[in-house]
Amino acid sequence: MWNLIKPRPATLRLWQLGLLVLLFLFWHVMTRPGLIPPFMFDNDKQAAFFFGEPIKIFGVIRDWFFINADIYQHLWVTLAETVMAFAIGAAGGLAGGLWLALSPMASAILDPYIKAMNAMPRIILAPIFAVWFGLGMGSKVALGVTLVFFIVFFNVYQGVKEVSPVVLSSARMLGASARQLLRHVYLPSATSWVFSSLHTSVGLAFVGAVVGEYLGSSQGVGYLILQAEGSFDINTVMAGILVLTAFALVLDEMVGAIEKRLMVWQPKVGETEKL
Repeated sequence: MWNLIKPRPATLRLWQLGLLVLLFLFWHVMTRPGLIPPFMFDNDKQAAFFFGEPIKIFGVIRDWFFINADIYQHLWVTLAETVMAFAIGAAGGLAGGLWLALSPMASAILDPYIKAMNAMPRIILAPIFAVWFGLGMGSKVALGVTLVFFIVFFNVYQGVKEVSPVVLSSARMLGASARQLLRHVYLPSATSWVFSSLHTSVGLAFVGAVVGEYLGSSQGVGYLILQAEGSFDINTVMAGILVLTAFALVLDEMVGAIEKRLMVWQPKVGETEKL
């Protein structure tokens, strides 16, 4: 029996789903009033107040999507802000990283300024962007761009710098032009670094959108979470977090699908050990 269900590639999803179910069951048991005696609280209702109840949380999600159907406009706004911030930040980081990696003089001049901007906690820019761009989508997109840009920028910069001098010399000996070097040497070298940063950037784009909505907006999932927090409705807050997490995973899977399509030349996990 154990040989049929033991962890392996064919049963990986089953184990992941089982672990998720166990986590929700544990959450339900620990927060449902009356099921077990309270451990850290004065009464059995305080755990539900602080952590929410899974059944009620899923009830909120059901009402959002199927009963009241009032989340679609908010979700559309948040997803639009996230996708725009992700696309602009990733494109800017890719272009900026390539330019500085291939321009040693510009890199030397701008190095202290880039390090200073990267060291700055960029979340504090949210109020400034709200003043500059207002409380609409522009301020949320701007915050998301600043969070995504530097992650992609430094990964691309490092990826280009990691190009083997032997490969560069060989390409130049074969008469490769600057454009051919960029297309066939630098970009392939940076691609794996780019996609590793994009997986992280998806979550940061969501952070930028939601934090911006949280600080000031009239729509978006962050706005719903803020309204629920004001009324101490932890179940709605948790429902918003779960919805955002689910859509962040969907976007991450989309990035992974693009990565597999563009990086067919990269050996799969475990293949390098066989060589």
